[in-house]
Amino acid sequence: MLDLILAGGMVMYPIILCSILALAIIVERLWALRVNKISPRNLISQVWGWVKNGKLDGKKVKELRDSSPLGRVLATGLINAKHGRDIMKEAIVDTATHEIHEMGRFLNLLGSIAAVAPLLGLLGTVIGMIKVFNAIVLEGAGNAAILAGGISEALYTTAAGLVVAIPALFFHRFFSRRIDEIAVMMEQDAVKLVDVIHGDREAESSEGDKK
Repeated sequence: MLDLILAGGMVMYPIILCSILALAIIVERLWALRVNKISPRNLISQVWGWVKNGKLDGKKVKELRDSSPLGRVLATGLINAKHGRDIMKEAIVDTATHEIHEMGRFLNLLGSIAAVAPLLGLLGTVIGMIKVFNAIVLEGAGNAAILAGGISEALYTTAAGLVVAIPALFFHRFFSRRIDEIAVMMEQDAVKLVDVIHGDREAESSEGDKK
């Protein structure tokens, strides 16, 4: 591996840095963007149980806010419920926007790595080909060893750039899609909460609890 890095020249070092950053972001986001951690499926029924049984108090709201991003959204809605449906919805939207923004943390950097890594590989290719042409000018076309060294440097950096960029691009789109799906689920649960609190969905929620 060290021989490949050395053969690729100086451009290999920023490519390696990009690979380390990309791997760290991918692992961190895989851990952070777990659906059961961000938007637990039983949370809305739990909140409805508190509301129905008269157990909703400041302690429960704090517990809800500390439980998950969805919990923070629902807690904000409950805190502002007394101000009416519209204010409750506005508060939910503001909190949800902040939480969704937090879920997308580091994704811009991951997307930048996916775009930059192939360009670094291309830069290495250009540098390698410049060395080849310089060798031809100085040594003539008969020195195969010098020519092969420049060509190999060009190929190594190109391959390394693509090896970093392809998974970075894949996971960038994968995480973006997952965030969109989680956002939809959070929106659905928030709408259910608004309807339940203001009496438009009591029967449906009760049936859901029975199930």
